[in-house]
Amino acid sequence: MIGLPRRLLAELLGTGLLVTVVVGSGIAAQQLSPGQVGLQLLENSTTTVLGLAVLILLFGPVSGAHFKSGRLGGGLVAGPPKRDWFIWPGSVGLHRIQLIGAVGGALLANVMFGLSLFQVSHKPRAGVGLWVGEIVATAGLIALIVVLARTGRVAVSAGAVGAYIGAAYWFTSSTSFANPAVTVGRVFSDTFAGISPASVPGFVLAQLVGGVLGAGLAVVLYPDAGQAAAHVVVPHPATAESRGLT
Repeated sequence: MIGLPRRLLAELLGTGLLVTVVVGSGIAAQQLSPGQVGLQLLENSTTTVLGLAVLILLFGPVSGAHFKSGRLGGGLVAGPPKRDWFIWPGSVGLHRIQLIGAVGGALLANVMFGLSLFQVSHKPRAGVGLWVGEIVATAGLIALIVVLARTGRVAVSAGAVGAYIGAAYWFTSSTSFANPAVTVGRVFSDTFAGISPASVPGFVLAQLVGGVLGAGLAVVLYPDAGQAAAHVVVPHPATAESRGLT
């Protein structure tokens, strides 16, 4: 059985490297394709799709790869487990470690590209259209994750989640942040992928609303989804323990 410290380490690294992928590819895109926003978004989104899929495969078997969904909504379907607080969405330890990882990931990207280590984004991302886009992006992600678990297709989670995020980069106005920790991390990059601190509350609220809507949709489509929701995103030892299987 994998211990809690190893699971938290996996979430720390997974969230951190995800933000590094997003921010780093955004910086590279901005430098390689100055003034070409559409091309920059293509470069940023393509890298994120590939990086996210790899990170889910790398860390999923240890912690369940919660770093993309942040357990938004999925836990509302499953409910808090009896034997493993780590996978409960209200887990303080999980969310704190994701926030630390996200900030560290942004700082790492800054260092790699020769930028100031500590910086704060001045890129505003606010408005009804963007908030609705973030609700849609998060709802779709949570619904996808829970439905994959419910239908026994968790083996394709890495590709499916990566594909969804890649598509949501383009079909949503917000470019699909879909995670509070990742959103906070991107504050510390005053580049293409950044978000100003003042815009964070609106995005996080939209993500919470989207998480609830996505979980609700999964429940409507699959009424017994709670029996499998603990698998989000990838089955891992904590899943079996929390369900009394070990």
